[in-house]
Amino acid sequence: MKPENFSAKSRLDSFKFAIKGLLTLIRSEHNARIHLGAALLAIAAGIILKISRAEWMLIIIVIGMVLLAELINSSLEAIADVADPERNEKIGKAKDYAAAAVLVAAIISAIVGGLVFIPKILDLF
Repeated sequence: MKPENFSAKSRLDSFKFAIKGLLTLIRSEHNARIHLGAALLAIAAGIILKISRAEWMLIIIVIGMVLLAELINSSLEAIADVADPERNEKIGKAKDYAAAAVLVAAIISAIVGGLVFIPKILDLF
């Protein structure tokens, strides 16, 4: 494949493909919608509870980490399903690992959210 020369149009196209991928993920993956809802809830809580800049950085990082893990997991699943649509033990193992990565990211995110938000909520009482 011949490398493409740099152009503003090719850069814009790459952003269009990336946004299309993100929208496809949200439309087609139930867990991604759950993660997006949790992210929006965390953002709303951060605004309401007036979290600090450092706390915002932590929340943004873990939101990004969960969405990134979900994107990689969904990408691997899509490729694996094309490579071998039948049940395949080795592909199943790779899919399980990718799903576990999402779970680990979500657990870390919940822990960080708890560390940031629970003290703020307790201070209200």
